Amino acid sequence: MSDEFRTERDSLGEMQVPADAYWGAQTQRAVENFPISEETFGRRFVRALGIVKKAAAQANEDLGTVESETAAYIVEAADEVIAGEHDDQFPVDVFQTGSGTSSNMNANEVIANRATELSGGEIGTRAIHPNDHVNYGQSSNDVIPTAMHVAALEAVEKDVLPALSTLRDALADKESAFDDVVKTGRTHLQDATPITLGQEFSGYRAQVEKGITRVKHTRDHLSELALGGTAVGTGLNTHPEFPARAAEYISEETGIDFREADNHFEAQAAHDAMSEAHGALRTVAGSLNKIANDLRLLASGPRNGLGEVDQPENQPGSSIMPGKINPVVAEAVNQVHKQVVGNDAAVSAGAAEGQIDLNLYKPVLANNFLQSARLIANGSEVFAEKFVAKLEADREHCAERVQQSMALATALNPAIGYDKASKVAKQALAEGKTVKEVVVEEGYLSEAEADDVLDPAKMTERVILGDD
Repeated sequence: MSDEFRTERDSLGEMQVPADAYWGAQTQRAVENFPISEETFGRRFVRALGIVKKAAAQANEDLGTVESETAAYIVEAADEVIAGEHDDQFPVDVFQTGSGTSSNMNANEVIANRATELSGGEIGTRAIHPNDHVNYGQSSNDVIPTAMHVAALEAVEKDVLPALSTLRDALADKESAFDDVVKTGRTHLQDATPITLGQEFSGYRAQVEKGITRVKHTRDHLSELALGGTAVGTGLNTHPEFPARAAEYISEETGIDFREADNHFEAQAAHDAMSEAHGALRTVAGSLNKIANDLRLLASGPRNGLGEVDQPENQPGSSIMPGKINPVVAEAVNQVHKQVVGNDAAVSAGAAEGQIDLNLYKPVLANNFLQSARLIANGSEVFAEKFVAKLEADREHCAERVQQSMALATALNPAIGYDKASKVAKQALAEGKTVKEVVVEEGYLSEAEADDVLDPAKMTERVILGDD
C-alpha cells in the first residue's frame, strides 16, 4: 500500500493519494465524490487555471504578500501547467461543486506540490502551501470565473476567429470563381428569378463575416476578470492593488487585454457575459448550419438532384451502394450546430441561476462554452478546407436549367404586363416549352425582343427601368 499511495491531509483529515500524483487530499475527495460523467476539463481551462495562479503569484510577490523565493517556485510550476505538462493531474469531474472549488483546489495542490518539489522539498509536506501560498488573496469564487473568462476569450481569439476567417476566405474565393455562373434562384424551394452562384456564395461569405463581428463584440465583457473579489466580491484578505496587477500579468501572458471587473459582485454572482458570448457562438453555428444545408442541396444528385455544384469525394458514402458519395463534411457541420444549440440551452439556463452572491453553475458553463468554441473552430476549418475549397460549379447544368425556369416570366412584367406574363408561364409549363418559345409564339414579343428581355444574366443585376 505504501508503494502505491501516500498520505495527504486537509481540514477534514487524512486521505490516501496515488504516490505519483501531484494533487492532494481535496482533489482526491472530489475524485471520489463526483464519479458522474468521466469528463474532465480540457486543455483550454487547465491552461487558464495555470495562467491565473501564475499571475496571482507574480502580483503577490510584487506586493510582498508572498515571499519572493516561494513565488518564483509557484510561477515555475504554474508555467508547466500552462504548457500542458500536467494535464493528467487534473482528474476532477466537470460535474462537481457549482463554484468549481474542487478544480481550484486541484490547481492549488498540483502547483503547490510541484513547486515544493522544484524547491528541493518532498511532495505532500506542504512546504509550499496550496492555500496559504498558491491561493493567497484568492477564493474559488473569483478564481473560477476568472479562469472561465480567460479560457473563453483565448478560445475566441486563438481558435474561433482564425477558423471563421479561414472559412470566410474560402467562401470569398468561390464567390469570385462562380461570379459568372448564372443559375435558377429558389424561394420556398421553388424556381425563382435567376441569380449567379457567386451571388449565393456572397451571401454565405457575408453570414460568416457578420458572425465574426458578432463574436468580436463579446470581447469587452469577457475581458472583465472577477479575480480580487474573493468570497462574495468584497475582496476580503486581498491587497487593494492585487486585482489590477494580476489582470496585467494575465494580459501579458495571453497577449489579450484583460482588466479588473467593473463590479466584483456582478462578476461572481452572475455570468451574463458567458451567456452573451455563447449566444454569439450559437448564432454562428446557425449560420454554418444554413450554409452546410444549402451546399448539400446544391450538390444533391448527382443526376437526380439539383446538381449545380460538384462536391468533393471525401470518402465512400455507402456500405451497400457502390459509387455513392455523400456530403459527409457538411453533415458533420450540421451536427456541430445541434450540439452547440444544446450547449446554449445549458449555458443560458446556468447563467440565469445561482442564489444571492454566487452563481453555482460555473463548471458546466465553462465546459459547455469551451466545447462549443472548439467545435465551431474545428468544424469551420474542416468545412473550409475539405468541402468549400473543393467545390466546383456544373456550369453547363446551371445554364441549361435556368433556361427552363418558369420564373423567367417575371422579367416579362414590364414588357407585356403581369396577366399576360402569368399566362405565358402557365402555358410554358403545361406544354413543356420555354418561356421564350411561348412569348414569341403568342406574338407578344419578337425573337430579338425576347432574347433581350429574357437574358438570365441581365436578371441578376438591378437595372433602372426605362433606361436604353
